[in-house]
Amino acid sequence: MAAKKAAPRPRPRADKPDGEAAVLAKITQMPEPYRTVGKRLHEIIMKNAPGLTPRVRYGMPWYMKDGKSWCFFRAATKFNFMTFGFDDPAILTREEGVPLQLVASAYRITTLDEATETKLSAIVRKAAD
Repeated sequence: MAAKKAAPRPRPRADKPDGEAAVLAKITQMPEPYRTVGKRLHEIIMKNAPGLTPRVRYGMPWYMKDGKSWCFFRAATKFNFMTFGFDDPAILTREEGVPLQLVASAYRITTLDEATETKLSAIVRKAAD
């Protein structure tokens, strides 16, 4: 009896944009001032954690590390702020190498001034380590 031939692996669809293009398109769809903040957040994430892969998940920009969800942001237009959050793989606080049980994992952004950008950059770098 002949061995069953494995099905060919599916190829990426030609009409599906790459991850970063999809994220940038999603940001472009945001109303102002969220669009401007979203573009800046994307730049901060990519500069401070270049190993992350942008992708759209659940209709919002997500950034993946080693195939796992790592961080995201979304516009909370109803409440006039942006949410910037981390998923489980991004350990933000450690005590002697052991993750703490209570970790701030989402931030409410009402303005993205220089001080906020500096703080977010440090948080992203720390979580990327």
